[in-house]
Amino acid sequence: MIYARGLSITWAKNNSYWQWLTQKDAPSNDAPVEMAELLNVCWLDVHDRFDVSKLSLGTTYEVAFVILMRSSGYGWQIPVNFRLTLPDGTKQEHKENLKEKPRGDWIEIKAGELSTSKHKEGEMEVYMFEHGGHWKSGLVLKGVLIRPKN
Repeated sequence: MIYARGLSITWAKNNSYWQWLTQKDAPSNDAPVEMAELLNVCWLDVHDRFDVSKLSLGTTYEVAFVILMRSSGYGWQIPVNFRLTLPDGTKQEHKENLKEKPRGDWIEIKAGELSTSKHKEGEMEVYMFEHGGHWKSGLVLKGVLIRPKN
C-alpha cells in the first residue's frame, strides 16, 4: 500500500482544499496512517510512480485506489479518470462515476493490472484525475493498493 501521504496530490498542502486525517488502518493494526480528505477542489489530480523491480517477479498485480465517499459529498456528476501507465508506456484507463458508489464504506477502484513477467524493471505510474473545473467534495483517500491478483 502506498498511503496518501506518499502520493502526489495537487493542492494537498492547502487546508482550504484538503485536510489530513489520522486513524488506524485496520482494527488489528495499532499504527495510525494519514489519509487525505477532499474538502473542495475543481482540479482533482492524484498520482504516483512506483519502481516495479520492488515487486515479486512472475506475478500479476492489481493496482487500485482505496477511497471512501462521504454522504455529504457533492460535485461528482462528471466521471473520474483512473489510469495505470506501465513501464513500457502502455496505458490502461477508464472512467468511474463516483456519484453512484456506496457512501461511508471503503471501496477499491481498480486502475489496472501489471505483470512482472513482462515488466521486470522501470516505473509504473498511477493516476486519479478529473480536470473539468467542476467543484467537488467528500472523498477520503487512503492510498493506492498494489497486491498480487491470485
